[in-house]
Amino acid sequence: MPLRPAALPTVSRRLVSVLLPIALLAIAPLPAAAQSAPETDDDLPVAEIQAFAEVFERIKRAYVEEVEDEDLLRNAMRGMLSELDPHSAYLDSEEFESLRESTQGEFGGVGIEVGMEDGQLTVITPIDDTPAFRAGLQSRDRILRIDDTPTDRLSLQEAVNLMRGEPGTQLRLTILHQNANAPLEVTLTREIIRTRSVKHELLEDGYGYLRVSQFQSRTGEQVDEALESLEGDGPLQGLVLDLRNNPGGVLQAAVDVADAFLDSGLIVYTEGRLADSAMRFSAGRETAAPEVPLVVLINGGSASAAEIVAGALQDQRRGVVMGTQSFGKGSVQQIMSLGNDEGLKLTTALYFTPDGRSIQAQGIEPDVEVIRGRLEVAEGNSLDVREADLQGHLGASGDPQERSEMSQRLREDYQLGEALNLLKALDVLSRRRAG
Repeated sequence: MPLRPAALPTVSRRLVSVLLPIALLAIAPLPAAAQSAPETDDDLPVAEIQAFAEVFERIKRAYVEEVEDEDLLRNAMRGMLSELDPHSAYLDSEEFESLRESTQGEFGGVGIEVGMEDGQLTVITPIDDTPAFRAGLQSRDRILRIDDTPTDRLSLQEAVNLMRGEPGTQLRLTILHQNANAPLEVTLTREIIRTRSVKHELLEDGYGYLRVSQFQSRTGEQVDEALESLEGDGPLQGLVLDLRNNPGGVLQAAVDVADAFLDSGLIVYTEGRLADSAMRFSAGRETAAPEVPLVVLINGGSASAAEIVAGALQDQRRGVVMGTQSFGKGSVQQIMSLGNDEGLKLTTALYFTPDGRSIQAQGIEPDVEVIRGRLEVAEGNSLDVREADLQGHLGASGDPQERSEMSQRLREDYQLGEALNLLKALDVLSRRRAG
C-alpha cells in the first residue's frame, strides 16, 4: 500500500523535522526527466526512503504496543550503524557517559572487554584483577546469556549496559569456552572497576617486567614512572613488555608507550576517506628506555592500541615479539557529538604499522611463537647427587654464587619464562660480542 499523507500519525516536532522531508521525497513523483536520468553519488535512494517512511508509519499504527517516536528513530540509527561493522555505534547519554568512564579507568561492572565476532558476543579480554579475570574468563569465550537474556539479539552496547551495574550486585553469564563441548554458567559480583593500567616488578636482578593491561589517558605517563622505578637499583639488562589480553584504548596512549622505547621513526599511521582521518605519529627524541633489550608478549586478546605498539616495535626492529597472533582490531573509531549528551562512534580509518601492514583482521604475527602454558618445576628429590654432595669434594675458588628464587609469576606463566630466557640469551650474546 503506498504511503498517503493522511495516514501519517501525529508526531512530535522533532520527528516532523526529521521525517517530513523524507516523507515528502517519498510521496512526490519524480519529473519525467529525473526518472530517466542516471543516479549520481549524491542522489538519495528514493525507493528505500519511501520504504523506511512506510515501515515507520505501519509500526506507529499497527504494532501491538504503542512505541515512542524517539525510540523508533534511535533504534533505526542503531540498526544503521550496527550493520556497518562491530565497532560503530549510536551512543545515547548513558552510553556516552559509559565510554567516558572506560577511558578514564573507573566504572561499575565485572571487568570484561567484549566485541562481536561472527554475530556472537565474544570476550576480547578480561581486565586484570577484576571479577571476570578471577573467574577464569578467557579471550574468545562466547557469552551466550547475560542473566536470563540471550545475547544473539543484543547489540554490543546493549550487552555492555546489561553487564555494568551497581557494585555488590550479581551477574550470571553463560559462557562457552573455545573448543569446549558444553557451556557453563559463571556468577560474578560487580565491583567498582578502578584500573591502573600499568604494573611493574623485577623478575630477577637486572630483568624487569612491565605489564600494560589497557591504554588509558595516563598510561604513557605511568609507563615512564614504572621504567624509572625499575632502573632505580641499576641499569636493566632486559625488559618484558606484557601486552597480552590488552583490549586497546586511547590511541595517543599507545603512541606514548611506543615512544618510550623509540627515539625516532614512524609509530603508526591511519588512512580513511576523510582528509582529517589520515594521520601519522612518530617517535620523539626524549625516550625513557631507548636501548634496553626488549621482548614484547602478545596473544589473541591483544587488540587495537596494543597491536599498534607491538607492530611499531616489531617493524622498527626494537624488540622481539613473542607469544601468539594478536586479535586483529585495526580500525579507528571517531567519537562525534550529536548534542544532548548523545554521540556517534563511527569507524573512519584503518591503522597501519610503519612498514605499511594493515592490522585489521590480520593481527600481529609474533617473531617467536610460544603458546600459553604453565611452567612445572620439578622439585629436587633424594636421588639427585651432585659433586658438592660427595664426601671430600674439592672446594671452588672465589665466592659461591647465589641462585635466585624463581618468582611465583614465572612459575605460573610459561610464556613469560620463555621471554626471560630469551632476554638472558640476548644478554650473553651481547657480552660475548663486546668481549
